[in-house]
Amino acid sequence: MTTASIVTPLEDLLRNILNALHSVGLPWAWSIVGLTIIVRMLLVPLTVKQIHSMQNMQAHAPQMKEIQRKYKGDRTKLNEELMKFYKESNINPAASCLPLLAQLPIFIGLFYTLRAFAKNPPGGQAAIDRGDFGWLHFVPDITKHANSHWSGYILLTIYVLSQVASTYFMSGTMQKSQRYLMMILPIVFIPFIVRFPTGLVLYWMTTNLWTVGQGLITRRLIPKVAPPGSPPSGPKRSSRTAPKEPPPDDETPDADVPTPKPSNAQPRRVKRKKKARR
Repeated sequence: MTTASIVTPLEDLLRNILNALHSVGLPWAWSIVGLTIIVRMLLVPLTVKQIHSMQNMQAHAPQMKEIQRKYKGDRTKLNEELMKFYKESNINPAASCLPLLAQLPIFIGLFYTLRAFAKNPPGGQAAIDRGDFGWLHFVPDITKHANSHWSGYILLTIYVLSQVASTYFMSGTMQKSQRYLMMILPIVFIPFIVRFPTGLVLYWMTTNLWTVGQGLITRRLIPKVAPPGSPPSGPKRSSRTAPKEPPPDDETPDADVPTPKPSNAQPRRVKRKKKARR
């Protein structure tokens, strides 16, 4: 009851947004998709900070690994040196988590909103019979649990694949073990997610697909941060690069012209053999 009272203002806000999107002609499921797009657009500044922070950490990865190797046996000293290094290098390790943390209240508020829709659907039972809470003609009701219909398992599959793909694009600075763990976690969470409303799975699936598209775009548009102290990248020589021009003719000795002997050279004396006396 206490948790519900805390999220009540957020639940009312999300309900008003969904009502506004539904009033312009969007079905309830597409209203959730529209809500997801609105949230992700509002989080673009945090997402840009996240990308720059991840690139900055990736550029300083060799220095951080050296600090971890040096203070491997002293956990306290290791944390102190890492914090000092973050401050000197202007690195904010928490920036990579800001978009996810900002979405958690939306996730919780949407959970309570869909649960309220299940108990008291807008338009009553007639709206459910008309299929107002369906999606793409194969999800019958987004307020029901994901495991209540076979279509929910399709959404769960898309959710897992999109979560793995989004983790691949947004965890470039993680160690391999941490990266593999983040990719396995969506599968571990399936027994819990199946009890969530289908509309909540639709929201998280949409935000994962947004993250994948965002990762593909930012890899092309945002330049990578070069490691500190690295030499500037110059033109690389390839097989098509023209060879260097030979020196001028006046500097190149001609092979056909014999080299003159010095004038002060002594003439060579030839010794004759003496004839034997008879």
